[in-house]
Amino acid sequence: MLKKKLYICLIITALTVFNSYAQKIPNVKIKDTISASNLKIKDTIKASSDNFKPLSPAKAAFYSAVLPGLGQAFNKKYWKIPIVWAAMGSGVYFYHTNNNNFNRARTAYKLRINEKPDEFDGLEGNIFLSKDALISAQKSYKKDRDLSLLVTVGLYILQIVEASVNAHLLQLNVDSNLSISPQIIRNETNNKSIVGASVNFNF
Repeated sequence: MLKKKLYICLIITALTVFNSYAQKIPNVKIKDTISASNLKIKDTIKASSDNFKPLSPAKAAFYSAVLPGLGQAFNKKYWKIPIVWAAMGSGVYFYHTNNNNFNRARTAYKLRINEKPDEFDGLEGNIFLSKDALISAQKSYKKDRDLSLLVTVGLYILQIVEASVNAHLLQLNVDSNLSISPQIIRNETNNKSIVGASVNFNF
């Protein structure tokens, strides 16, 4: 019976201590409380609704997909248009050249195996190429043709991505006044430094 009363007293004492500790109010000045309650956070980043156009990247990508270089014109980067056309034109040129040479070698090989004259039979001033040379030429031109096609498609996709990314970047704030100001965090209650730092971006 005595042990039970002792246990009850210990439990009540422990709860009282924990309750008192939980209700301990730190020594905070009334002035700090008032200033904290009246604290107003002002956003220093001013977004201009006139310059921000969320659909611009999609439009630039669409225009570039319809006609290479048109997305760059939409972004007013006119100096990029000749670069895009030169890159695309080079890819198309090499594809067309390799495809023509492949077709010539294949046609000559078909005529050769049928024992008919061809442009590489060495007769009447023609260049002579053996059957093995014609087979090798077909493989080489086909490989170059496929590579030219792959490069052209890659350049086509690249100019679409470039137009879209550039349209997105044009809407970002790239003011020269951007700066980073690191500051040490201090506890306003006891005026002691806290381990850590605050990085502020000033626009």
